Amino acid sequence: MADMKIGAYICKGCGIAERLDTKSLVSVATRDGKAAIGREHDFLCNADGVAMIQQDIDGEGVNRVVIVGCSRRAKTEAFSFEGVTLSRANLREGVIWVRPDTDEARETTQEMAEDYVRMACAEAKFLKVPESSGEQGLLRRIMVVGGGVSGMTAALEAAKAGYEVVLVEKAGQLGGVAAQMYKRVPAKNGRQGPVDPEVEKMVHAIESLPSIKVHLNTTVAKTSGAPGRFKVELATESGSSSEAEVGAIVQATGFVPYDINKLPELGGGKSPDVVDQLGFEMLAKAANGGPIKRPSDGKEVGNVVFVQCAGQRSEAPGHLPYCSGHCCTTSIKQAMYVKAAGGDATVLFDDLRTPGATGEDFYRAGQEAGVTFSKGQVSSVEVAGGEVKVSFKDLILNEEAVDNADMVVLATGMVPMSGPDPYLMLDLESARGQNDTARVADLEAQLEGGFPSVLNLDYRQGTDVPHLKHGFTDSHFICFPYESRRTGVYTAGPVRRPMDMAQAMEDATGAALKAIQACENAALGRAAHPRSGDLSFPKFRMEGCTQCKRCTVECPFGAINEDEKRYPLFNEARCRRCGTCMGACPVRVISFENYSVETVGQQLKAVDMPDEFSEKPRLLVLACENDAYPALDMAGMTHQEYSAYVRVIPVRCLGSVNTIWITDALNSGYDGVMLMGCQKGDNYQCHFVKGSEMAHYRMSKIDDTLSQLNLEKERVQTFEVSITDIERIPKIINDMAELIGQIGMSPFKF
Repeated sequence: MADMKIGAYICKGCGIAERLDTKSLVSVATRDGKAAIGREHDFLCNADGVAMIQQDIDGEGVNRVVIVGCSRRAKTEAFSFEGVTLSRANLREGVIWVRPDTDEARETTQEMAEDYVRMACAEAKFLKVPESSGEQGLLRRIMVVGGGVSGMTAALEAAKAGYEVVLVEKAGQLGGVAAQMYKRVPAKNGRQGPVDPEVEKMVHAIESLPSIKVHLNTTVAKTSGAPGRFKVELATESGSSSEAEVGAIVQATGFVPYDINKLPELGGGKSPDVVDQLGFEMLAKAANGGPIKRPSDGKEVGNVVFVQCAGQRSEAPGHLPYCSGHCCTTSIKQAMYVKAAGGDATVLFDDLRTPGATGEDFYRAGQEAGVTFSKGQVSSVEVAGGEVKVSFKDLILNEEAVDNADMVVLATGMVPMSGPDPYLMLDLESARGQNDTARVADLEAQLEGGFPSVLNLDYRQGTDVPHLKHGFTDSHFICFPYESRRTGVYTAGPVRRPMDMAQAMEDATGAALKAIQACENAALGRAAHPRSGDLSFPKFRMEGCTQCKRCTVECPFGAINEDEKRYPLFNEARCRRCGTCMGACPVRVISFENYSVETVGQQLKAVDMPDEFSEKPRLLVLACENDAYPALDMAGMTHQEYSAYVRVIPVRCLGSVNTIWITDALNSGYDGVMLMGCQKGDNYQCHFVKGSEMAHYRMSKIDDTLSQLNLEKERVQTFEVSITDIERIPKIINDMAELIGQIGMSPFKF
């Protein structure tokens, strides 16, 4: 970039000029911020204001623009200039809307605004315009692993969008579980009852499209590379192999039913006349609309009992703690098979759940067909004399009851075929290296009975997509319903969460579209969610690297491997631009062109620090841009007041917070530091998965440093906040200001 030339532009609109001395702000920008040009405008975001800025860029050589007005989250389209960096000073939501309009508050409000101008100018000095590395090319080809309904839907939708598809199925035919079904629950108009699954039509559509190449009896032996340029080795049962290059991957490996043999108290494994739902579905398909015959002796069944929540929604050891979603409607469907063939069917349930748009109507269709619904808890299933005796407690009559049936169908639930959890595998490797026998035994027990690797990823952090809970792949439903922790790899269908066929098809469509987006972004060097379009990527100053490996271990997305000399080996296309590696690096050799240790460090140092006798403390807030900063904006919009002594700096993720910022803040005279990030843990809401958790861990180590400096540990605090904490965040800030008032100013002021 040419020599730095900062242009600072102060907006007078939205009440800013009525509350602040904007001429003084121009002076602060040019005097303290070293801006070459400082201008005011009545409404900076209108056509005239934007044109004024563009004219300075074109005619005056301004290459670093500082917008002083509204939040950086507002007017992003208006303030979009090619070839220059952009800094924002938030005076509307962050100053005038959170401060009272009184004469007493005018002085501190003006000081607050002037500091934000200084901070934005300081940031501008260390920003660079990010550019793509130019390594990428557009590869319009997607690999779909799994040939069931989810996988076939993803393949068809990608093909419709003009992409080639490599469809990999380990079995000898497409269709998965759905191919074994006689009928399905309708996606529309539940009153019509069960409908044909139309799997054959989907298979025919795939076989008729030359853009979809199907590999049957095939598994993925190895996946290397990154979004836009994955290299995949495929292996067949016969021992032959082939290679494919793809831009993105959809994992749609589905589920298997919970093992009925684990339920002997319900007759599982004791009699062929006690089956799971898939087993009964295959019997119905063989009957093809005629009487269903039971496996033990071929007798036509006249009475079938369907037991809900068999081995699921249970905290008993080995059971599934979750609801599998489809089971109740599936039992209703199968009970309707029995009624259509002239038999009797009873559905025994504790809670009956029929999710989806057609669920309630389908339940009504079951009632109209004559299915008996009985609220009861089954205690045992016994087989004797050609009959199956079901003992249960009738929860309506509050009495013990028995029902004799020809067959019993257990609704056993879904077990996702997601492959091993890579983080458990890494923990096991570490425990073995430390000879921690107890930990090894615990981890081996957790991994026992799991499925083999699906993708065989060539990642330092493991071979498969990490799990969220209960074996389902990690794909958070609030923040990013399809994104996994492996950029360019998207999971769909029951491998992601329990769901029925209609939901799985919708889910697969979404995953296919995300895979296409990943290919297009990778071709341009752009980041994926949540910083979609960001061209920056981490730069490593290798001569300063100490090979501590913290960046490779802590990266939530497996974007950093190690080269043959054990230095970090960065894979740009895998990176989500969260900055966790930057926060992890103890020697600060990792940075982005538009976000670095300096862009934040210089902002916090640019604040005009009052001396210890002024009784004006300074509180630094490092706020996650995904939840905390938007909540602060909305607090401003709703005029929630908070302390004028706070200075807020948005960060990409708390995971990017380097402890040097905390040290610099305390050394600079800040009286307190607050980190505000997303919820962590099993129900995390962190857009970068582990960032908030890593920040909490790092900050837990700060207490010792504070003690050595004779500073109270309460001066540095980390908070979990939600985007909806519009009233809570101002209270947190005000409580911190009150605490500082009690423990006193920092002794490090000047």
